[in-house]
Amino acid sequence: MPSKTHGKFIWCELMTSNTEAAARFYATVTGWTVVEMPMSDPPGPDEVRYHIFNTNAGAEPCGVAGMMDIPAEMKGQVPPNWTGYVAVDDVDAMTQRFAEEGGAILRAPQDIPDIGRFSVVADPHGAVLCLMTPAPMDNAQPEPPPGAPGSIGWYELFANDGDQALAFYGKMFGWTLDHAMDMGAMGQYLIFAHHGAPIGGMMTRPPQVPVACWAYYINVAAMTPAVDAIVEGGGTVINGPMPVPGGSVIVNAQDPQGAYFSLVSTAA
Repeated sequence: MPSKTHGKFIWCELMTSNTEAAARFYATVTGWTVVEMPMSDPPGPDEVRYHIFNTNAGAEPCGVAGMMDIPAEMKGQVPPNWTGYVAVDDVDAMTQRFAEEGGAILRAPQDIPDIGRFSVVADPHGAVLCLMTPAPMDNAQPEPPPGAPGSIGWYELFANDGDQALAFYGKMFGWTLDHAMDMGAMGQYLIFAHHGAPIGGMMTRPPQVPVACWAYYINVAAMTPAVDAIVEGGGTVINGPMPVPGGSVIVNAQDPQGAYFSLVSTAA
């Protein structure tokens, strides 16, 4: 029997071409504070530096996402991008299962000392995710309240076929269909749940989305100032602000380095 955390999104990570510029941009747009976390003590001169994005919406700062430079061996091959991490009970077994079910292993499982064991995989349509079995922690960081500004509020998949994707992830993570929304010519938007709680949506990708991919929505306190900050910070608004069922407003955008991201808010 899988644990209650199996299939839960636990982290998002930005790989970018300019961490300093990206830190300034997201701090202005989302209200995040940024803390550098050395990967060794003392840090080496050529060490890849990792940064933590914190939200201050709760009683104390809470890490919600990470950021790093695109590794040297990947430059020119991978554009700036956001990737999500999903908790699994056995990362080695689940990584192999992705491959057996028609996906691909992009990075074999390996350990991150004191953090956990992770891998990078693609689903059968090519959408990339990271899998992680977190290391046991005596003092786990508290999570921000649901919907808190700065938290990740929604996970969205543009698939080659929405129904096929839902069936695949149901096998992998136990996700279930909460309900479907008819979007007319764009087809069905499949809202999926983890242990009964809706956490995201899947849809067959429209022609303007060139490849299957995941997208991540960051909660903001109000949309208008966040959109202003995107434009003033050198980013690009691709779609929105647009109201969606349930009373929220969303925006899809690119940051100045070209990474795709989205915002969601209950206030204009």
